[in-house]
Amino acid sequence: MITIGDKAPDLLGKDQDGNEVRLSHYPGRKVALYFYPKDNTSGCTAQACSLRDHRDDLRDAGYEVIGVSVQDEASHRKFIDKHALNFPLIADTDHQLVEAFGVWQEKSLYGRKYMGTVRTTFLIDENGVVTHILGAKQIKTKIHGEQLLQTIKG
Repeated sequence: MITIGDKAPDLLGKDQDGNEVRLSHYPGRKVALYFYPKDNTSGCTAQACSLRDHRDDLRDAGYEVIGVSVQDEASHRKFIDKHALNFPLIADTDHQLVEAFGVWQEKSLYGRKYMGTVRTTFLIDENGVVTHILGAKQIKTKIHGEQLLQTIKG
């Protein structure tokens, strides 16, 4: 499980187009790496659209946005196309990244227990070090882009 002060792995995985995504592909840039449960669900769509709408402001603050979920590349491509998302989505189908970051956890819905991704955002500096973590209880999906900007500005 990755915590504040830890170095994030350089290799993040493959995006919606099958391209390898690494932190080192963003030299001198910081990254907002956000984990979300599932493409095209109401909360995940609201969160992605908020980040889309604030991407330029986040970039001005030195951050690139990268999303991660366990759906495959085709699902991510449809999600991006449907909502005009302007950042990559990593297809973590083997659960390597969600497990490394500690966001693949037991969840419960209507008394049924299952494993799933806990909505979490990691802010990573230009040296690959995690500086902030926003957990599921802190994240407000409809205004997540604004939340990140407030967190960045302190």
